[in-house]
Amino acid sequence: MLLLDFSRKAPVKDFWDFWDFWVREPRGFRIRSLAMAVALIALLPFPAIGASSSAHAPRTAAKDAPAGQTPILLDVMTTELHRAFTSLGKTAAPGDDKPLPPYFLSYSVSDASFASIRAQYGALVESSGGRVRVADVQVRVGDPKLDNTHGDHRSSAVDSVQLPLTDDREALARSLWFATNTGYGDALDNYLRVKTEAQVRAKEEDTSPDFSQESPQAHIGGAAPPVAFDRAAWEQRVRSLSKVFRDYPEVYQNMVMLTVQNETDYFASSEGSQIVAPHQMARLVVVAVTRADDGMDLFRDQTFEAETVDGLPRQAQLEAAMRDLAESLEALRKAPVTEPFDGPAILSGRAAAVFFHEVLGHRLEGQRQRGDEEGQTFTKDVGKEVLPSFLSVADDPTQTKFGNTWLSGSYEYDDEGQKAQRVDLIQDGVLKTFLMSRLPIASFSSSNGHGRAETGRMPTGRQGNLIVTSTKSVPEAELRKELIEEAKKQGKPYGLYFEDISSGFAVTTRSSPQAFQVIPLVVWRVYVDGRPDELVRGVSIVGTPLEAMKSILATGDESEVFNGECGAESGTIPVSAVAPAMLLRDIETQRQPQGIARPPILPIPAENQGQGTRDQEQKTGPQSGGAL
Repeated sequence: MLLLDFSRKAPVKDFWDFWDFWVREPRGFRIRSLAMAVALIALLPFPAIGASSSAHAPRTAAKDAPAGQTPILLDVMTTELHRAFTSLGKTAAPGDDKPLPPYFLSYSVSDASFASIRAQYGALVESSGGRVRVADVQVRVGDPKLDNTHGDHRSSAVDSVQLPLTDDREALARSLWFATNTGYGDALDNYLRVKTEAQVRAKEEDTSPDFSQESPQAHIGGAAPPVAFDRAAWEQRVRSLSKVFRDYPEVYQNMVMLTVQNETDYFASSEGSQIVAPHQMARLVVVAVTRADDGMDLFRDQTFEAETVDGLPRQAQLEAAMRDLAESLEALRKAPVTEPFDGPAILSGRAAAVFFHEVLGHRLEGQRQRGDEEGQTFTKDVGKEVLPSFLSVADDPTQTKFGNTWLSGSYEYDDEGQKAQRVDLIQDGVLKTFLMSRLPIASFSSSNGHGRAETGRMPTGRQGNLIVTSTKSVPEAELRKELIEEAKKQGKPYGLYFEDISSGFAVTTRSSPQAFQVIPLVVWRVYVDGRPDELVRGVSIVGTPLEAMKSILATGDESEVFNGECGAESGTIPVSAVAPAMLLRDIETQRQPQGIARPPILPIPAENQGQGTRDQEQKTGPQSGGAL
């Protein structure tokens, strides 16, 4: 269900489909909603620099507020929530037999300041910033066993509104009042539909309640500071990075974008929860594009992430990365096009991380085990071996770093106000549990802190930091030898090595084949006869999850990080995945769609083109075709 940001329900047809989705289409940050007037370019989900060892590190956050001091915004949220919860449903609406008060009400507010700097061809095309507050109001009527969110109506419980930026108590209260009133009306309408549908449909496979009972949480952290950094210096840095690509005439387009966001999340509920939690993120994204002579569009990308801009790499390191990326694109233009393949392959750590996120991670999200439309791949496999016994998988949003690499999927509290938890999903190959929001499923009735959503969406069980570990690891040189031996055993002239990868998507519903697709960017043929490795282009990995999981033979001894964003039914959220390189016995590839447009017909403008004409005009004045 990952898209190009890990989760699109339809595959990306070609590079321009990618470009339209990520660059031309206006998108915002995690606090996006229809109520927002601000539209920003979305952050791209591309690989981060790898790390070789695991380490837990505390999040750098503002200090907690002084004891007894409640932020004004949270105080208004709590006051208005209590007033609404105790007032709604006291009298019956016209035509109703009896009052129907809400049994649960929550307010969730994202207060974010942000900045974005973007350059192409060595010049700025955007330098903007701002601040926005958006509130999600969730109203539930009925009871936890059956309420207005049941089945296809799950998203009906959330209404969003943009809040004033100042702590004007009356303005804040009236904004929340308006959204609450709207949400309550929507909840009543949908509850009526739910009850009607329950009377006419067959009994469901999973009769679990619609909402879990959880203890209220209390955490009043400090607010994230406003975004503040040397904008002029970073404008120059971004321009300089983009300008590097001018030295590579066959790189036809490039984009370098810095995005910085400091966000404070506020949460209050009728159960008594009160949470204030800060979150900061800085991301530098680079995308470069070329086109082969046969019309195939090719692109490379790289992402650098940190909690603040001070944690991003130095300029010299970044410029070297730009040149490596441009040179690899030029090599890809000349590489032969792949042929369909079925045989052994090695996935680099980054590629394996995306592979696990796509193939396994989405199928371990709780809501995918419930509902007549879901494929329920692993629903009945709890306690059974679903991976080779040397592999274990956990999701740990409390871990903020892996080695020296910051993990973008970390958080303190999820979007339902539950404390983040490490969840050991698979231990020694055996499935133990699922990623749970407050939507219960058979045998799992409680949240484990993984209810996540983009603003304006209903939280569902989602991945945070998916971490794969292995007890059968070997140095990567040995893994390469094993690849060659396996290819010989299968009578193949070569195996494949997937060095870099962009994205993928997975399908988990019954109405479509239970399949996945992953889009590699750099793929090598590793020949069994000792010939040098050969770069190929136009490769995509396809397959079915159960078969793919069974074919893992061994792993490397170093892990790498893939930071990105994942989109699904609850919206687009930041995620990370960590995995070692992996040797697979069988992997299936196919050719990506190939364009028909030829490379640019008009030559690229030369550096300083037209300068001679301007110099001549300065000496003699502009030339005129007639007398004055």
